[in-house]
Amino acid sequence: MDHKNGSLVTEFILIGFSGQWELQIFFFVTFSLIYVATVVGNILIMVTVTLSSSLHSPMYFLLGNLSFLDMCLSTVTTPKMITDLLAEHKTISLWGCMTQMFLMHFFGGAEMMLLIVMAFDRYVAICKPLHYRTIMSHKLLNRFVMLSWLIGFIHTMSQMVLTVNLPFCSHNVVDNIFCDLPLVIKFACVETYTLELFVIADSGLLSLICFILLLASYTVILVTVKQRSSGGLSKALSTLSAHIIVVTLFFGPCIFIYAWPFSGFARSKTLAVFYTVITPLLNPIIYTLRNQKMQGAMRKLQFQSC
Repeated sequence: MDHKNGSLVTEFILIGFSGQWELQIFFFVTFSLIYVATVVGNILIMVTVTLSSSLHSPMYFLLGNLSFLDMCLSTVTTPKMITDLLAEHKTISLWGCMTQMFLMHFFGGAEMMLLIVMAFDRYVAICKPLHYRTIMSHKLLNRFVMLSWLIGFIHTMSQMVLTVNLPFCSHNVVDNIFCDLPLVIKFACVETYTLELFVIADSGLLSLICFILLLASYTVILVTVKQRSSGGLSKALSTLSAHIIVVTLFFGPCIFIYAWPFSGFARSKTLAVFYTVITPLLNPIIYTLRNQKMQGAMRKLQFQSC
């Protein structure tokens, strides 16, 4: 690729949700409330896990880290999308666009790895309960979390290093609510077929493979529990159901957005909203409403603060 001429485009236009003014106001209010709820909900989980001694266990430690990643992932895109709803010129600078893509894949890749770690944690807790504390030591948990951040960094750098110096010319209208690789690289002045395939392999197939492996691991857990005790199956289902829901909500949109990024799915703003706005809100709701221990810890902290 010849990059000597540099970039001719200095900013991109995010079409977002263009339409009647009344509809723009509706989206502004709705997404603002969702974003505030997302930040407050995830911060509440992190504070509760940190301050409540009853939640100082591997599962809740990982849950606190998941909440942090969810909050970061939502913050990368949602505030910009909200402000654009009331803006006449919905633009983002070239480097602002690159930064948004870098952070999205950084936090997304880290969360992908963290969900795998959480599946391993549930496997050990359910299938090897007597050795749970020994295996899931504080040292191993810290290593797992650092590995998640490292995987996220490698994941985003492997794509951004090939994208950041691409020359962009003429076309700069992104038909989405945020910048993302499948759409942005199509505006390059050079042939990007190889890069497009790499995006599919790095993001799409990786998401699909991780999703299949996670579902397979949960199946193994349920089969193992059923073989040992039929009565323990319902308890295992209750424990795993929240994890399965979160995994499906996270990987479902990722697979459609990145496994088939250059089809019609790439332009689906509904999937983009679900991935970056809705899912980070649903995670704290799922884990708090379905977890009596978390609810009890929150009530206890509330009483202590009064």
